[in-house]
Amino acid sequence: MSDDVHEHCGIALIRLLKPLSYYKEKYGTHYYGIHKLYLLMEKQHNRGQDGAGVAGIKFDMPPGNPIVHRLRSPAQNAMEEIFGKINHRLADVQKNKPQKAEDLDWLKKNVPFVCELFLGHVRYGTYGKNAVETCHPLLRQNNWLTKNLVIAGNFNLTNVDELFQKLIDLGQHPSEKTDTVTILEKIGHFLDKQNEKLFNKYKDAEHSNPEISTLIAKNLDLKSILHDAAKRWDGGYTIAGLLGHGDSFVLRDPNGIRPAFYYHDDEIVVATSERPALRTGFNIQTREIKELKPGHALIVRRDGTVSETEILKPGENKACSFERIYFSRGNDQDIYKERKNLGKIVAPSVLKSINYDLENTVFSFIPNTAEVAFLGMVEEVEHYLDKFKENELDKLEGSSDKARLKKLLSIHPRVEKIALKDTKLRTFITNDINRNDKAAHVYDTTYGVIRRGIDTLVTVDDSIVRGTTLKQSIFRILDRLGPKKIIVVSSAPQIRYPDCYGIDMAKMGDLVAFEAAVALLKESFRENLLEEIYEKAKVMNELPREKAVNLVKQIYDLFTPDQITRKITQLLTPDDIKAEVEIIYQSVEGLHEAIPDHKGDWYFTGNYPTPGGNKVVNRSFINYMEGKNVRAY
Repeated sequence: MSDDVHEHCGIALIRLLKPLSYYKEKYGTHYYGIHKLYLLMEKQHNRGQDGAGVAGIKFDMPPGNPIVHRLRSPAQNAMEEIFGKINHRLADVQKNKPQKAEDLDWLKKNVPFVCELFLGHVRYGTYGKNAVETCHPLLRQNNWLTKNLVIAGNFNLTNVDELFQKLIDLGQHPSEKTDTVTILEKIGHFLDKQNEKLFNKYKDAEHSNPEISTLIAKNLDLKSILHDAAKRWDGGYTIAGLLGHGDSFVLRDPNGIRPAFYYHDDEIVVATSERPALRTGFNIQTREIKELKPGHALIVRRDGTVSETEILKPGENKACSFERIYFSRGNDQDIYKERKNLGKIVAPSVLKSINYDLENTVFSFIPNTAEVAFLGMVEEVEHYLDKFKENELDKLEGSSDKARLKKLLSIHPRVEKIALKDTKLRTFITNDINRNDKAAHVYDTTYGVIRRGIDTLVTVDDSIVRGTTLKQSIFRILDRLGPKKIIVVSSAPQIRYPDCYGIDMAKMGDLVAFEAAVALLKESFRENLLEEIYEKAKVMNELPREKAVNLVKQIYDLFTPDQITRKITQLLTPDDIKAEVEIIYQSVEGLHEAIPDHKGDWYFTGNYPTPGGNKVVNRSFINYMEGKNVRAY
């Protein structure tokens, strides 16, 4: 994606099922867990570069010793900073107290992160500032082991205002009005409530307080706690949590919007946001990894019992298709195939656009994340070419025209690396230069591969959101090469609606497809529809979210996808460009054909999987009409 758009976060949970001495004997280190946590987080670094955090829980610690350790950093090199501190402490023990380095009891009491239970998080901030306070994991501490709670997640809730008010109605005084704090306090409230219920039960049975603590730890019902906490949540989420006594969980939303995978054997239970991290981190096969079902929680009890339990009734599968198009790592075998299919499906439109003139066409991709879709497109072009050559050879049967035969066999797709991202320059440019000036210098190009005035240049992008980088940078640098025509192919359909489930596409006015639709309204003298929808949206905004419908669809219904694409092309083409410009989008039907098992397409179709999504899109439209450059949730 050439536009600067981010997804939310990634999580990694590890529970060691054997005593720490087992890992020392088998793997040569007491620090097996923290080493694996680093690897899992590093393999999900693509999911978050605005900060990171880790937490660990120690089992069977005597009173007076810490059970929870946590480190967080908002720095771009957050993982390096965090694990550098951890490794420095471990190295210090090895160097200055070598006799203690083999003493497990001493290590557990004196060295942080010599733990049995770990939680890691990498963050992209779609809400709030990048400060250490906004980095996960979040911690809710208490002197009762079973009331300590650590959470981290990949999520966004649409109904924070409603949930915040519920906490106030319970008598709480939340410190912040964010979905992160709201989720922490919601789970914490029902955790406290069940602790109190069990305490009273065992107290009435005349157990001593130390006995009661043990009984509560054994009998906490995480299923009911999570159900009671999450039953009013509206959004997309994968949330992982640790309890002070050793229980842990990973909870996924009922529509499966945000991803979650896990693996367990007799040594370990581990969960992540992406499957390739597990494959690489533990050298296991794809078939050994399970995807957490929507509405379910992976629950790991202190005694090592592992279960996948339904918490909320699963809804329609609306797993985020953008995860497959762009955000998740492309080395997942299924994602790789899907991205190639996206390129294959759009190839016929490209061939038609170039009038099947492969001799005078150069194929490329921008940015690097579009490479797999590009490979699929070129593969389909080669398939077309094979059929073309076969037909032409049939015509030449018995002919002695060797020159024509030689020319026919020499035709092949011309593939070149045209543009590269100049990340060092991008980092160097200071913050006081505006966004457009930055965009103009993000990419550089390869000279000498385009024949001026002769060749058409086809380049593939993952998707086009704002189009800022295309207009301010890419079109201009490609035009310097002198192509007759520039075709930009989006492997995703037109992004028409804001996202509210964890992707940084929250403002209606930022979407070039919406800008194009509004321009078409004005050109056809129907802009009064904007005011009509605005008035309806204000009324609907006061209703419960369950009554909300997506009013913005009415705008797009007036125009065909081709009309909107042509207007987008016009809006994004710089005035001073010499080459002809065309943009080609994937169709929604093509998207579903390429990615059949991930139906989350609300940013393309406006079909939000939760009522809160409809409320957010209407509120985003209200903000647009009122000139408010703020998020709608």
